[in-house]
Amino acid sequence: MNTAAPLAERMRPETLDDLAGQQHLTGPGSILRTAIQNGKIPSMILWGPPGTGKTTIAHIIAHTLNVPFFQLSAISAGVKEVRDVIAQAQQLSGAVLFIDEIHRFNKSQQDALLGAVEKGTVTLIGATTENPSFEVNSALLSRCQVYVLRSLSPDDLVALLQQALQRDEWLQGKTVELRETEALLTISGGDARKLLNLFELVVEALQEEAPIVLTDERVMEVAQQRIALYDKTGEQHYDIISAFIKSMRGSDPNGAIYWLARMIEGGEDVKFIARRMVIFASEDIGNANPTALVLANATFDAVAKIGYPESRIILAQCCTYLASSHKSNASYRAIEEAIALVRKEGDLPVPLHVRNAPTGLMKRMGYGKGYKYAHDYDQNFTEQEFLPDGLKGTAFYTPGKTPREEELRRFLKSRWGDKYQY
Repeated sequence: MNTAAPLAERMRPETLDDLAGQQHLTGPGSILRTAIQNGKIPSMILWGPPGTGKTTIAHIIAHTLNVPFFQLSAISAGVKEVRDVIAQAQQLSGAVLFIDEIHRFNKSQQDALLGAVEKGTVTLIGATTENPSFEVNSALLSRCQVYVLRSLSPDDLVALLQQALQRDEWLQGKTVELRETEALLTISGGDARKLLNLFELVVEALQEEAPIVLTDERVMEVAQQRIALYDKTGEQHYDIISAFIKSMRGSDPNGAIYWLARMIEGGEDVKFIARRMVIFASEDIGNANPTALVLANATFDAVAKIGYPESRIILAQCCTYLASSHKSNASYRAIEEAIALVRKEGDLPVPLHVRNAPTGLMKRMGYGKGYKYAHDYDQNFTEQEFLPDGLKGTAFYTPGKTPREEELRRFLKSRWGDKYQY
């Protein structure tokens, strides 16, 4: 074992049985495990949060199938490197090509992969933290299966710490008592790689003590003193975008603009920042100021065309506007509650009067019968039920207390009275 390597690398699983979480993909009878057992896997995109096992799965696949394995990072590799790997794979009669952060490849770089993937010269495994529907060319995406990795649970993460204590040679030489884990889990943000490396950093800092007792307080002390060493791989990226979003949510344009500057100076992808602001405009502002979504969407389109350095000005305009806007998460809460109820109640039947009735048979079955066309009534409204039986009167959306939402509240109250308690 290479004890000079970080703990996360030393603990990297070599089989699917050792992988934390992702049972929906790699557990017994799962689609990916079955494909690996059959010895033939499709080209794929692994999409999920950082530190959930994307790179590990790629290595396990190559190791299990015993095939040549090439790894590129989209941050540093270009078309030349891709073509060099394809040329080598042709000589080897096939290989696995793993591309980390494939969403950072531009169109020409992704196009360079198309022929080799289609012919089977390489089996592509791309890893991304971004939605591949937006970041991977449709032509390449159509040639790949997309597998979604889920965030690791606290139990998964604590189990990783326990495994490290039991299996890692360096840790076995220490007497470590893992008394509290909340600080480790919170700072690492659910990222297994970040968790293990932080764990190693803390143990190393306290190794003069015997036994080494890890409490939340001791972890925080070490993390605050040595966080720069811990974040040398660039994972602070996720902490900064979190601070950026929370500053806007807290209506602090000064905090938001500072974290925006940090991302710009760090070379953050301009579309990554803009996409987060589009989401924020709907999730955290919503109908309190509908113009926010319009501006955020326009910002995304503009910076995608312009790029740095001028995009910094556009991002700053949108950032300060969003931070200075009234806030409401009423729409977000409404869809979350509705989805939760759909999952709980299942596929409830659509009421007959609001069903589509394109055929005579459907009309005879009562489809559409009793439906009232709103525009035929005074003020283009007449009360009728649109929810399935059993959910009548359920209110998912409740406007917030902002001025614009108060207008919506008054409108809904004028139409529905006390039915939905607006």
